[in-house]
Amino acid sequence: MAKDKRSKQAAAAPPPTATAAAAAAAVKATTTPPSWPPFKPSLPVADLNLECIVPDKIVVLRSFFPRSLCRDYRGDAVRVNDRFQIDDYRFAHRLWTETGLKDAVLDPEVAHLWGGEVIGLNSNIRVYRYSKGQYFDAHYDDSNNVTVRTDDGQQQPPLPGKTTWTLLLYLTSSAEGCVGGETVFYPHDKRSAREEIPVSIETGMLLLHKHGHDCMLHEGREVTAGEKWVLRTDLCVKR
Repeated sequence: MAKDKRSKQAAAAPPPTATAAAAAAAVKATTTPPSWPPFKPSLPVADLNLECIVPDKIVVLRSFFPRSLCRDYRGDAVRVNDRFQIDDYRFAHRLWTETGLKDAVLDPEVAHLWGGEVIGLNSNIRVYRYSKGQYFDAHYDDSNNVTVRTDDGQQQPPLPGKTTWTLLLYLTSSAEGCVGGETVFYPHDKRSAREEIPVSIETGMLLLHKHGHDCMLHEGREVTAGEKWVLRTDLCVKR
């Protein structure tokens, strides 16, 4: 039987503080895509190798974005709003096809991880800034039904898909003065300091973790100094 993540979330996670609630409320939905900086230098800048953190659950791609590109994307986000989301299938397609991500994900050695035939990324792009004192309380990420365009124009009809893995691209780390902000996973659906699996943030690192019924309880720890910047989308498989 599938696990009921919603009821477990309510039991496992205390209500958010005013700080966390205010941060969530500040997310701005916009309909005009920002002028995303071009991928310069050309990506990938190094061989992309999926590194396993938890088998079949959590992997990372280090050096997915160079530090200079992360800086450009932070600056562009500030010009729009420091916490925003946008439906932008063109950018999602670029992120999938022009960065080396598609080749890394479709490698036959890891194709079994994703829960189906991967067709691209969720066009719902979110950018978040966490300032000192802010965090993301323990929660699960849901799987959602979406439509995915497999080209950067409108020549091909969109495909029905569903999200299966969360993608988090860290745009800052301790190198930019961010202290704290680790993404922490709990393997047994409850907070436990003895069992926690912390993933430290690295500038330009892409964290992928399984979501939906097999999602692990996780949280973004409090930022104690500096700023944590994250770009989020999701891996999509054919529905």
